[in-house]
Amino acid sequence: MGAGSGGRWWWLAVVIMVVSVSEPALSDPQTNQVGMLDCTAFNYTDVPDSMRALNATFADLRNQLSSGNKRFATSTQQPVYAMAQCRNYLSTADCVACLDAAVVATRNCSKKTGGYIVFDGCFLRYENSYFYEMIKGYGTYPVCGTRTAPDQYVFNTTAKQVLYELQLATPRINGFFAAAKQEASAGGAAAFAVAQCIETIDEIGCQACLTITYRNILLCLSKSAAARSVAPDCFMRYSNKRFFPNNQTTNLAPFLKTGSSGKKKAIIAGVVSGVGIILVLAAIFLWYRQSKSPKASRRGNILGATQFRGSENYRYKDLKAATKDFSKENKLGQGGFGDVYKGTLQNGNVVAVKKLTIISSRAMTDFETEVMLITNIHHPNLIRLLGYSGDADELLLIYEYMANASLDRYIYGENRGMLNWMQRVDIIFGTARGLSYLHEVCIIHRDIKSSNILLDDEFQPKIADFGLARLSPKNKSHLTTKFAGTLGYTSPEYAIYGHLSEKVDIYSFGVVILEIISGRRSTEIRVEPVTEYLLELAWKLYENEEHLGLVDKSLGPNEYKAEEVKRMLEIALVCTQSPSNLRPSMSEVMGMLSSIDGSIIRRPQIRPTIITNNFY
Repeated sequence: MGAGSGGRWWWLAVVIMVVSVSEPALSDPQTNQVGMLDCTAFNYTDVPDSMRALNATFADLRNQLSSGNKRFATSTQQPVYAMAQCRNYLSTADCVACLDAAVVATRNCSKKTGGYIVFDGCFLRYENSYFYEMIKGYGTYPVCGTRTAPDQYVFNTTAKQVLYELQLATPRINGFFAAAKQEASAGGAAAFAVAQCIETIDEIGCQACLTITYRNILLCLSKSAAARSVAPDCFMRYSNKRFFPNNQTTNLAPFLKTGSSGKKKAIIAGVVSGVGIILVLAAIFLWYRQSKSPKASRRGNILGATQFRGSENYRYKDLKAATKDFSKENKLGQGGFGDVYKGTLQNGNVVAVKKLTIISSRAMTDFETEVMLITNIHHPNLIRLLGYSGDADELLLIYEYMANASLDRYIYGENRGMLNWMQRVDIIFGTARGLSYLHEVCIIHRDIKSSNILLDDEFQPKIADFGLARLSPKNKSHLTTKFAGTLGYTSPEYAIYGHLSEKVDIYSFGVVILEIISGRRSTEIRVEPVTEYLLELAWKLYENEEHLGLVDKSLGPNEYKAEEVKRMLEIALVCTQSPSNLRPSMSEVMGMLSSIDGSIIRRPQIRPTIITNNFY
């Protein structure tokens, strides 16, 4: 990947520095350093031009924050991507002063391609690759103060309550910022607290980040009356002394009620999508009947653009030319419902074209399902549908092209051994984030496996092939008579009894984690020294506390730490527990993957059940 991707990993090297931070006056720009400055290990190749771009980017951030009532800004001057954020309670002057201090601090990174610094009032981050919408759980840690409250026990209860409410409410608030005050019920000191997420992530990402910072900041409660919890994507702080003006407090009550805005959005989305699906199905059904009539003509544009809003209607002949008449040399692979080809459009853009042949009503339904689902889903870790096309009996879906193809090629395929440990961990986390989003919008994928995880040119993962996905009832398991999935990744309750829930995907995800760590296919049987599947081996190593025995031998021993391997193995095995209620939700999985607090990781209790062609 080179230096271009190295910037993604600078926070893995963060040295946790627990310091005592004094409480500044409200007029202070709050430039107390909270997070230790960290720089990427890579240098710019063209230093003069890169430094000019870096200076221009910092200047643009300053101009944005000083010229309007803004507390968040991003700026791109190739090859520099930068982001700055101030706490909302700062004045414009104090915000700019805090940014200036952060810029001075990052100058210590010299010619490095990335840097990150956190102050009480603001933070600044820059890299040489795009990161604005990417959630990273690493580098999350608490910074505890040394001052205690007069009645620390009473204060602990008060602070914990307001922090808990903040981590629930903030993701539902426009702008992802909230400040709150909680009076003590027993006459103790009041608790003041704030929570904030960067504005380029979504509600799910903000919730995931604040869940981690909340758990980490609780580590300070028993010993400190003031603390911060720092992450690349969010910030949380509490104190027994006010550090923001009275008029900055947020009424959290509307965002904490049952049926709050977040849940209302989900209900509204469900109703709207349900009506939309009926309309789309009706439109496609009418087209389908017409296309089968003797009068149906061969044409390039088969579906109106208004039917699938957000996707483009491509001409069939253009796609035929782009793929060299769907030649064998342009074939990328085979998806769930058709072959996939690489296509180069007339404008030079490269796309992936999935070719479906309509030979039955089942195939038509599959096409409808995939288009309806993907058109309305936008997430950095999910494959993006660009458009569709068709000619009589052929239907085509056009996706963004993924330069590095599928994950399985890098685990046990022709490119095995090319992924280092940090890349593998990043792929695990990115896949978890994408799957968490799917579950949040009530979609069960049903076929999570390594070949359905695609990698872009920076080896960031995107979940693909939604042809098997179905809209799922919220928080319910239901029976399905149609099995869809891949043996070796399939949970027992789904393969044997047809019980379908989000926990089916979580089981499959656990298997994928094991494949990524080990470099082994889940269904491969090792006969030396004994016959065993991957899941069997993982459980045996876990029981014997021989966690490192699972690691892919192509990885160097200095690339990973034993405790991280153990954590990944435990998470994978917890995801594959049966019955399904022993498995965590994907939001819980993200928390376990991200937190430095090992105590929140569930411990697997039951030997996993494996479903293969030789089920036992």
